[in-house]
Amino acid sequence: MFGDSAYPWNRRQFLGAVLGTSTAVFGLMAPERVLAARAVSAVAVTRQPDYTRYVFEMNGPVDYSSFMLEHPSRFVLDLTQTTLAARDIPPAPSQSVVKEVRSGIREGTGLRLVFDLKAPVKPRLLLLPPSDGLGYRLVVDLPHDKAAQLVAEHREDPESRPAVQKRASAFRDLVIAIDPGHGGKDPGAIGHRGTKEKHIALDIGRRLRDLVAATPGLRPVMTRDSDKFIHLRGRTAIARNAKADLFISVHSDAFRVTSARGASVFCLSQHGATSEAARWLANRENEADFVGGASIADHDQDVASVLLDLSQTKTLENSLDFGNRVLRQIGDVSDLHSRRVQQAGFVVLKSPDIPSILVESAFISNPEEEARLRTPKYQNEIARSIVQGINTYYAAKAPEGTRYAML
Repeated sequence: MFGDSAYPWNRRQFLGAVLGTSTAVFGLMAPERVLAARAVSAVAVTRQPDYTRYVFEMNGPVDYSSFMLEHPSRFVLDLTQTTLAARDIPPAPSQSVVKEVRSGIREGTGLRLVFDLKAPVKPRLLLLPPSDGLGYRLVVDLPHDKAAQLVAEHREDPESRPAVQKRASAFRDLVIAIDPGHGGKDPGAIGHRGTKEKHIALDIGRRLRDLVAATPGLRPVMTRDSDKFIHLRGRTAIARNAKADLFISVHSDAFRVTSARGASVFCLSQHGATSEAARWLANRENEADFVGGASIADHDQDVASVLLDLSQTKTLENSLDFGNRVLRQIGDVSDLHSRRVQQAGFVVLKSPDIPSILVESAFISNPEEEARLRTPKYQNEIARSIVQGINTYYAAKAPEGTRYAML
């Protein structure tokens, strides 16, 4: 969420939101005056398991831009109207993807920082406002993706190859939250033959659980594994407590006209996301868990709103991508009620940082589809289609440190 492309506004608008000022304030002053006399007063560097982090302490907000160069790999960071007041930049930590950092003057008044790298990476940047007695800080994270990490460690310590191989096999499982809809006192929709949606949802959910568990690199978590009632917020809480990477709610649709047919996939609507953001911000002391890598409870209202907005925008984008992949797979085994992912304000889809979809496996109100929903064959086909959607999604967007990242 920290890359330049993640911001829905231009950078000066973002700075205005962070500072709690309107963008009009910047319009009243020349940009050179707003950003003049910026200085990097100190630089700190640490190596975390997944990234090397540089923190540049600033005496005010700064406008910046960045780009990558290849052959050799370099990350270039330009700071407008900024000087380097710090005595030096600390050397790169051992076994980091960074070789060294060089600095120079750009266009007479700007600061250029060049990160010489051992392998290509995708940097993440975030400008933090003053807090906890600290001033402005520009944070630069340089991830150690598997390729970069293996190259770096191989070059630095050839004797450690067995240890590298051992670490490379310690993959993080992706947690897939499976939510069979309804349950207990809530039967859901009921078909003409008396088939209850809650039973169909649980049957498909269990089959999906078994397929996910059989897939290397995936681990299933069920919101319910028996005929019990769980509040909608409780379902998302189970997923968050399990640190789920994806959330899939399983249902079977119903309509007053028995001719309605076909499977559907839903994601959260933008209106639903907006209302959920308001709820989180209003209750952020109770919703202090991390959203998109940052705790909104630790920031003032303006910054919390920006962090939540950035997180939700990315989550909705990923939800739609995942939903489309699942829908295409389901279309190979079933009629589709809609060939596009639909959007609605389902409460179970409202986690701000967990890509979430709701699968309507068929219309239980349609006698023909009710009969299909009762068969193990169709239940397996729906479950298998969802897993295939998961596989294609992570083949394209493999998180660092997972088996999918090594494919």
